[in-house]
Amino acid sequence: MANVRRPRHGTKQYWPRKKAKRPYTLIKSWPDTAETKFLGFAGYKAGMTHIILKDSRPHSDTKGETISWPVTVLECPPLKLFSIKLYKKTAYGTKTIIEAQNPKLDKELKRRISATKNQKINIGDLEKKIPDATELMVKVYTQPKKTGLGKKKPELFEMAIGGVNLKLKLDYAKQFLDKEISINEVIKPGTKVDIHAVTKGKGFQGSVKRWGVNLRQHKSEKKRRGVTLGTTSPGKIRWGMLSPGKMGYEKRTEYNKDVIKIDTRPENVNPSGGFKHYGLIKNDYILIKGSIPGSTKRLIRFIDPIRKTKGFGTNIEIVSINKDSKQ
Repeated sequence: MANVRRPRHGTKQYWPRKKAKRPYTLIKSWPDTAETKFLGFAGYKAGMTHIILKDSRPHSDTKGETISWPVTVLECPPLKLFSIKLYKKTAYGTKTIIEAQNPKLDKELKRRISATKNQKINIGDLEKKIPDATELMVKVYTQPKKTGLGKKKPELFEMAIGGVNLKLKLDYAKQFLDKEISINEVIKPGTKVDIHAVTKGKGFQGSVKRWGVNLRQHKSEKKRRGVTLGTTSPGKIRWGMLSPGKMGYEKRTEYNKDVIKIDTRPENVNPSGGFKHYGLIKNDYILIKGSIPGSTKRLIRFIDPIRKTKGFGTNIEIVSINKDSKQ
């Protein structure tokens, strides 16, 4: 009998395993774009459903037919601007030059940071430092109070702005000091996005589920015997052995996920009784084809694709969105 080859696939191919520090991710690599706009957004995972659509992709095997696709629903309440930061590349890494904070902040931010300085943002100081800077980033925060999650503590994270001119980036960021950032200004339907999320926590698991160790044959001594953990003399278990332990709750990135639809009317997607373990959507939402890492209610971040790939465009006609009860 030939040897069965099972290369590591999915999450098992990641090494070393490292637990996430927080339920939402830190993004270190951003795409290079010429358009001056925000390069990402974030939304709360509500659940999954499926859509019925007419396939109009020119090279598809099901062109012209009515097909079904699974989609993940993310609720995307507007983001707000917290601060604008200028960075400079040095021999010791990227360092912050100056950070100017928005004077108009929500009171819920006190739940996230220990003290909020009510300083007025000084645009003049930022403009003076632009010749010394090499990158401009903004800090934004979410508004979970507008959802049905039952929490008020916002998430705070950095987001990049596309373009090549720092002065244009600064002028673009200044527009959002007094207004919210909606998903329609960042992501367009028919394009692709990269998903950055923290996976579900599985708790303490054995080596078979955690590492894919093969089960023993029926004539062996024990059915779930693990792998060799090391030498008996000296008796030591080396680091990296495939042993039982905590599984999941790790950062994962999925590239080039299709954006099916972005809508401002939650009644078009809310199932009867609401999404299981989530409830009803109250804000803008986005439909992304396929599944997404992470548990329900977790904040999912998505950015413009870092690997340039075309989306399917706006030619696909959605016939219906399944709204049957998920309870």
